Amino acid sequence: MTTQSKILMAIAALMLVGVYLFPIWSISLEAPQYPEGIGLNIWVDTIEGKQPQDLQNINGLNHYIGMKPITPDSIPELQIMPPLFLVLILGGLAVAAWGSRKWIMVWLSLFVTLAIVGLVDFWLWEYDYGHNLDPNAPIKVPGMSYQPPLIGTKQLLNMRTTSMPHLGFIFALISMGLAGFTWWRSGKANREKQAELKKETKKTKGQVNPNTLYGS
Repeated sequence: MTTQSKILMAIAALMLVGVYLFPIWSISLEAPQYPEGIGLNIWVDTIEGKQPQDLQNINGLNHYIGMKPITPDSIPELQIMPPLFLVLILGGLAVAAWGSRKWIMVWLSLFVTLAIVGLVDFWLWEYDYGHNLDPNAPIKVPGMSYQPPLIGTKQLLNMRTTSMPHLGFIFALISMGLAGFTWWRSGKANREKQAELKKETKKTKGQVNPNTLYGS
């Protein structure tokens, strides 16, 4: 890897610091009783209301339809994600220092796998959250479930729910894309170097030493 490729890989790893600085995901709700809207921000290690009372208000609404309360301390993924991202950051910096193109792909493959597993796990959490309802809830609608969308907008009774990636997720995507670009760029540089070496080799072989023809 060239020095530029090493720098790009280091930047890709450091971009993941953004997941500690900004929420990863956002869920917004619009309802007649909350015309200004309420919502949740999902961070790497916690879930918070967009406004101070939003989480409490959402749990209050959920109680009436039988949904479990959202308690960040009971969600194990919020304990697992911070060290996982730290491992990715340190691993990416190690790959940049080592300068191995092969290990960029190893790091990128691990990152993509963890991202897919995380999204699937998030969908499963939403499914459980919206389907496993308290049978003794004050409000029961036969056949109704309340699973929020993974991405996009969905109408749930009188609530319009929107789920979208937040800035932390965007930082992670940029990190992933930059690492992929670095892997491609370093491969292109290697191919150009090999082509130049072959060209020089052919040029050297094509030169004729006059001493071999006429003697010294």
